[in-house]
Amino acid sequence: MPPPPQPLEIRRDATARRVSIEWSDGHHSEYPFAYLRGWCPCAACQGHSGEKRYVHGGDDTLEKIAAVGRYAFSFVWGDGHETGIYSYPYLRQLCPCCS
Repeated sequence: MPPPPQPLEIRRDATARRVSIEWSDGHHSEYPFAYLRGWCPCAACQGHSGEKRYVHGGDDTLEKIAAVGRYAFSFVWGDGHETGIYSYPYLRQLCPCCS
């Protein structure tokens, strides 16, 4: 079984308000800022039920992307929200063209 795809490059395009990821298996993903903010995986946004849901609200201006080890990214949003840790598998699952 091949290893799960890993991001090779991540880019924030503030003008287009999108995040682009190039994956190790050749796939290219593009995520609108509002889409990523709405799917924030943190407990404050998702609660503790285990079921993921889209949450409206919050400033969806993406200020910064930070690596979290070798397994995830953290996004800092315009209102200071930064507790969501977006694992690589979660981001791949969220890809608008794959979901």
